[in-house]
Amino acid sequence: MTVLKTSLRNFLAHKGRMALSAIAVLLSVAFVCGTLVFTDTMNTTFDKLFAATSSDVTVSAKSASDTGETTSDNGRPPVMPASVVATVRGADGVARAEGTVFSTSVTVVDSQKDNLSPKSGAPTIVGSWNGNDARTMKITSGTAPHGSSQVMVDADTADKHHLKLGDEIDVISAVGTHTARISGIATFTVTNPGAAIFYLDTRTAQETLVGRTGVYTNVNVTAAKGVTDPQLKRNVSAAIGGTYKVQTAKETADANQKDVEGFLNVMKYAMLGFAGVAFLVGIFLIINTFSMLVAQRTREIGLMRAIGSSRKQVNRSVLTEALLLGVTGSILGVGAGVGIAVGLMKLMGQMGMHLSTDDLTVAWTTPVVGLVLGVVVTILAAYLPARRAGKISPMAALRDAGAPADARAGRIRAAVGLLLTAGGGFALYLASAAAKATGGSLWLGLGVVLSLLGFVVVGPLLAGGVVRVLGTVVLRVFGPVGRMAERNALRNPRRTGATGAALMIGLALVACLSVVGSSMVASATDQLDKTVGTDFIIQNDGGQPLVPQAVKAVKDTPGLKRVTEYKSTTADYTTPDGKTLKDTDITAADPTYAIDLRTKTVAGRLKDAYLPNSMSVHDKFAKAHDIHLGSKIKVAFKDGGTAELTVRAITSSDGLIDQGAKYTSIATLARYVPADKMPLDELVFASAKDGQQDTAYKALKSALHDYPQYTVRDQTDYKQALKDQIGQLLNMIYGLLALAIIVAILGVVNTLALSVVERTREIGLMRAIGLSRRQLRRMIRLESVVIALFGALLGLGLGMAWGATAQQLLALEGLKVLEIPWSTIVSVFIGSAFVGLFAALVPAFRAGRMNVLNAIATE
Repeated sequence: MTVLKTSLRNFLAHKGRMALSAIAVLLSVAFVCGTLVFTDTMNTTFDKLFAATSSDVTVSAKSASDTGETTSDNGRPPVMPASVVATVRGADGVARAEGTVFSTSVTVVDSQKDNLSPKSGAPTIVGSWNGNDARTMKITSGTAPHGSSQVMVDADTADKHHLKLGDEIDVISAVGTHTARISGIATFTVTNPGAAIFYLDTRTAQETLVGRTGVYTNVNVTAAKGVTDPQLKRNVSAAIGGTYKVQTAKETADANQKDVEGFLNVMKYAMLGFAGVAFLVGIFLIINTFSMLVAQRTREIGLMRAIGSSRKQVNRSVLTEALLLGVTGSILGVGAGVGIAVGLMKLMGQMGMHLSTDDLTVAWTTPVVGLVLGVVVTILAAYLPARRAGKISPMAALRDAGAPADARAGRIRAAVGLLLTAGGGFALYLASAAAKATGGSLWLGLGVVLSLLGFVVVGPLLAGGVVRVLGTVVLRVFGPVGRMAERNALRNPRRTGATGAALMIGLALVACLSVVGSSMVASATDQLDKTVGTDFIIQNDGGQPLVPQAVKAVKDTPGLKRVTEYKSTTADYTTPDGKTLKDTDITAADPTYAIDLRTKTVAGRLKDAYLPNSMSVHDKFAKAHDIHLGSKIKVAFKDGGTAELTVRAITSSDGLIDQGAKYTSIATLARYVPADKMPLDELVFASAKDGQQDTAYKALKSALHDYPQYTVRDQTDYKQALKDQIGQLLNMIYGLLALAIIVAILGVVNTLALSVVERTREIGLMRAIGLSRRQLRRMIRLESVVIALFGALLGLGLGMAWGATAQQLLALEGLKVLEIPWSTIVSVFIGSAFVGLFAALVPAFRAGRMNVLNAIATE
């Protein structure tokens, strides 16, 4: 009880000094809890949606996916004859069976040709209005669609795009373009995460999406009273045989949930990873805080020891303060985490993914995880300072001598740090020299961990040399004040090393990712320059194929010399070594693709792969299956027949574009795959007649005005798009890393604030002999700047080493250009100086306000 009282008194006495450490714990815990609440809420939202929209039993075509996703290579959903509905109705236990048709391989545009599809990645669904959908949607304006001229839209999409009754829209599918006017608006009775949904009447949906009537994509079956879903599934399966896919509501919901689970898990663990970085940075803040508090209470600890307190009691007293700090910060962090989750939901709403706070889910595990994590990390961080406090002898403490310097411990620390750094450097070297990316990535991970730990441990040793160099370059121009700032930074190398290490971690990751991102853009640009021989690339950025009418519009564009279609599908291969490879990719293109993409070959000529019954393979595939020029491969095409194709070319696997592709001609594909099963074009390449590039570019954009889902890019546009995509990803990552950098800034502020308190008497004496307030504040600001630059220098150097090693691994996958983004590196380094200035504002202001006489009288 005495230890608790003492710890509580010390905690409250230093509450101002503890505040920044508590904020670090709060931020880290809040980010973890916010991530968990946000992803749990998304899971709840999708669970409710899938449970509400799934019929008791669903019957679909055998080739349909378990999730009900209807995207197919030919742009039309897999269907079954309408006669199936009557058969299902006759099964035991069926109360109602209704045929429906829907597709997600569609684009919907308004009268101005603006795309109404969600930008969040959620699907656009066009289907027939049916009883199952009526359970989860309520018509709030107008009427359900009747006849081919009417369409109904969901309320969220109508609000977002300012649609109203009577507005004209176009539904663009592989069948053609269908025009209708909005007859009704329906509102979800459950949360719609962001899909855009349009309803036609059944006959119109069949004609628009499939191209013929008398077929359905699904049969929604409702169980009779007292019949369970598994029983109903068995009865329906027995009635229709094994020709079709039959799923219960739970199976359909589980399949849909599994489909979104991958995306949610990636988001969840990525955000938790950044929270872990923030926790790691926070550890340095807490260690520094308690180390300095222990140093400032040396005499107090000596008195405690003199009156009978044992080492364990002193140790326990410091750890109890850490426990109070951890509990306080964690409790506040859990509450802040819920706020962060709500903020993320609002942010996703701005991006088009609607999440309702009614579904806000705070599992009991979330606050437990936050509390345990925050408390454990805080206590572990405070353990070393607590142990150091317990070692102070009573007589040394009463003389205010502090803990005696342990030269042996310093030498051991330096040796361990150098050993870890050398081990990390060797692991990075092995990664850069690896023959395979998979093996090299393991060495890269080991190298990152060891080199980071090594720099952290050896930081105090590096501080002496690096700070002196920085002092010579940056501080000496400020005269005596600069030299005093340099000496202050060097006074306690361990403290400077720990403070700089906190900033080092975040900036190392920034530098590493900047190098990787810049190298990816430079490599892709280099490959485009070397291999792409076409002027224009037409594609859907969402990954959907081009509908035939859009391809025709491209071909009819004046000023073009050639147009190349590019399709892909899968097939089962039987190779010369007797192996059968299921669902293997194969690319079909026009013969002009050999001109549009200058692919390097190691044997034969690529243009020969487009001869009848011919193909190409890449060299790794050829080596693995004993394939040579003239070898025969049996290819059983998806939805088609089996061909025996002759290998006419073997391409190099070193390229980045179409790496590992196996080519054949569209004509060959068409011989074995029926016309109604032929895959749509993934891309279309176009080249202008000589001297007409600008005219053709404008003409292509005009020709595709009615198809806003497709983008026309010349090579300059394509390079910029790649740069923008990688830049957006990096900006998002930098935003997440900002949490760790904020915690690191708090660490600098805390170190300076406690350092000012520690040097109160010294500051008073300096003021007494003539140091002005302005000079004092400048000295503290310069000290902060040099500590920040120390951390930045280590972080940026370490990060560039990691990034360069990662690029060597990417080179094995075709990304061969190493690009160091010097502008980013220099900007971050200069920005670190401003971080140091910002961190010193409050400590410098407080130091300048000290009363000289009171400061001198301080013991």
